[in-house]
Amino acid sequence: MAWATVAITALAIVLFSVPSSFEHYRSVCTAAFEVCSERAVGQPTPEGVRALQDVGLSVRSYALLNVVIDKGFELVWFAVGAIIFLRRSDDRMALLTSLFLVAFGTVTVDPTAANALVSSQPPWGLPVGSVEVVGEVCVMLFFLLFPSGRFVPRWTRWLAVAWLTYIFPEDLFSDLYSSSPALGLVSEWVFLGFVVSLLWSQIHRYRRASSEAQRRQTKWVVFGTTLGVAGTTFFKLPLDFYLVGGDTPFVLLVLKTGFVLSFLLVPFSISVAVLRSHLFDIDVIINRTLVYGSLTSTLVLLYFGGIVLLQRVFVLLTGDQSTLAVVASTLAIAALVVPLRRRVQGFVDRRFYRKKYDATKTLEAFGSRLREETDLDVLSNDVVGVVSTTMQPTHVSLWLRPDPEPKARSATLRRFGHDE
Repeated sequence: MAWATVAITALAIVLFSVPSSFEHYRSVCTAAFEVCSERAVGQPTPEGVRALQDVGLSVRSYALLNVVIDKGFELVWFAVGAIIFLRRSDDRMALLTSLFLVAFGTVTVDPTAANALVSSQPPWGLPVGSVEVVGEVCVMLFFLLFPSGRFVPRWTRWLAVAWLTYIFPEDLFSDLYSSSPALGLVSEWVFLGFVVSLLWSQIHRYRRASSEAQRRQTKWVVFGTTLGVAGTTFFKLPLDFYLVGGDTPFVLLVLKTGFVLSFLLVPFSISVAVLRSHLFDIDVIINRTLVYGSLTSTLVLLYFGGIVLLQRVFVLLTGDQSTLAVVASTLAIAALVVPLRRRVQGFVDRRFYRKKYDATKTLEAFGSRLREETDLDVLSNDVVGVVSTTMQPTHVSLWLRPDPEPKARSATLRRFGHDE
């Protein structure tokens, strides 16, 4: 019943805020740049209106695109939460996850549309505030309880209580926090302390209390959340430092699209972790992401750096730029792809997957010795040592059949490439 109440309210906010959101983005902010950036997020300035016309967009089209992006983002979070509820309504952790996605994604992540709805229709203030608080509470509970549904370690339940005492005053007296720089700074440091505590509790849970299946679930959530937060940080920094604003609305639209696509990795990774009963090992995906992300970044830097350097050389030698710089850089990058990928793969394996890397080397070395060694006792000790090193079991024992007949023994030795 509680889930249905929150879900219906959140969906109503998403749908009924469409007209007010459209009017918000269609309005032109004529105040100072800082005021527009803080209190009229996404609204174009008169200079921005002219910039939109230069790229072939009207203010109406700009507002419509913003509404489509906002509502698409909110509805995806809502849909993922609803699917988890329908598929796993008998699981309390799944219910909490669903409630977190439904409330957090529709209102808490980006309250611009909800605030526009409250500004145009004040009676919506209570429903919007209620859903926002539910989202803020559930996000903390989710990361404290996932994936087992228990507080690990036990004292983290007091962290949840502390979080409640932190968010309620900030929501009730938001104007006081915004008008007092000192209070706002303290609030930011307290929030950072909560984030560090959450990270520590998840690391402790992963290493001390999680089963293999729960560790895979944790990896999926951490992987998606890390990529999502990293991507959104990249697209949000220009806004936080007031590098772009209402005078460049098309840039704002591009940044918002990047923000939305990046942060959607969070609900998708959570849905995979909760709904998939037999998760495949995400280490392969993480490994490929590290390798090809690093490889792509390195190649891009080398490519453009090579073009700039060669162009300067051509200017010094001939007094003019040449397309040969682009050709030479392209050929050099094509020649570097394979060897550079091998080096990056080796570095990632040694740095982040040391155990698996060592196990692979151990098995390769054992395979080489197996072709040369004929002493059965030595081979037995080698087998036990390799199993202990690579698999790290609590106990290892090896049973050998009695010596076969001479003919069978000769056939076995020939099979492994040994002479009698």
